Parts: sequence; C-alpha cells; structure tokens
Amino acid sequence: MENHAFISTQVLNELKQIKNLLFENKTVLNVEELAQYTGLSKSKIYKLLSNKLIPTGNNANIRQKFFYKKDIDLWLMGISQEELEVEKEFNNMLSKNRKL
Repeated sequence: MENHAFISTQVLNELKQIKNLLFENKTVLNVEELAQYTGLSKSKIYKLLSNKLIPTGNNANIRQKFFYKKDIDLWLMGISQEELEVEKEFNNMLSKNRKL
C-alpha cells in the first residue's frame, strides 16, 4: 500500500512539472493565468484593466480579456509599447544614415 502512495505522489509531481512546462510556453494568458504569472490578485488586474493601465489584446468579438505574455513582461519591467516604437524608429534612422 505504501508503494502505491509513493507512486501516486511521484506521478502527481511529474504532472505538476509538465503543467509548469506547458504554462511557460504559453504566449497568451487569461486573467486567471495572469494572476498566477504576476502574483497580482484578480481584483487588482480588473482595476488595472478598468483604468487602462495594463496592456491587453484587442478583440471586440471576445468578452473575456486576454494578455500577450511578451507585452506583460515588458509592462512589468516598466517598458511601454510607445518606448519600443520610438527605439525602433531611432534604430531605423541610424541604419539609413549608415547606408548613405
């Protein structure tokens, strides 16, 4: 009987590892997953959403909110999409100047 309990525990641990690996490879998160990923409460996420302070995917046909993991990572680091676009434009200008 103890052997069955040990095997069950071992199987559960392996399933948790598989679940974590699958989660790490996700590119789009829902509110529940975002809360798990960031450690923020769901109510905090909804407050950020209502104040438009968190980046979210835009799809008018879906009521549920989704978040791109890469955008959330940048947001957590304090980097805005506008800053990324300005940096991209600056780099394009530099590359054009080098070609001249």
